[in-house]
Amino acid sequence: MKVELQRINKACHFEARNEEGNSVQLDSSAASLGEGAGIRPMQSLLMALGGCTAIDVTLILTKQKLVIDDFRIVVDGYREEGNELALWEKIHISYYLKGTLDADKVQRATELSMAKYCSVAETLRRAGAIITHEIHLNEA
Repeated sequence: MKVELQRINKACHFEARNEEGNSVQLDSSAASLGEGAGIRPMQSLLMALGGCTAIDVTLILTKQKLVIDDFRIVVDGYREEGNELALWEKIHISYYLKGTLDADKVQRATELSMAKYCSVAETLRRAGAIITHEIHLNEA
């Protein structure tokens, strides 16, 4: 696996591209360094976690022939305070699913994702993050 980053301007705005040519814009939020024209690298870790578990849960539930009409994930992250290298300390994932779904199967799918399949979650846990989650099923 390989990704490439290309600087876009004289500050800290970069375009990251994978081997398939898909891209994402990265930038700093610091006024002296960036323009806020892209995702900050630490935000991208939360997005990667959300994407990883979303794919897992979708695959598990669709293999069980369950119908997902809508699926949204909110990832809230809290970083260490007072450290220059502020790692993710606590992360909470909220799953919002609508469809013809069985609550027990959705619970099991999220647990399997977090405990067995999501490499991003395991990477963050090994770095010291505590990851929790909750499920909102067929809520308005």
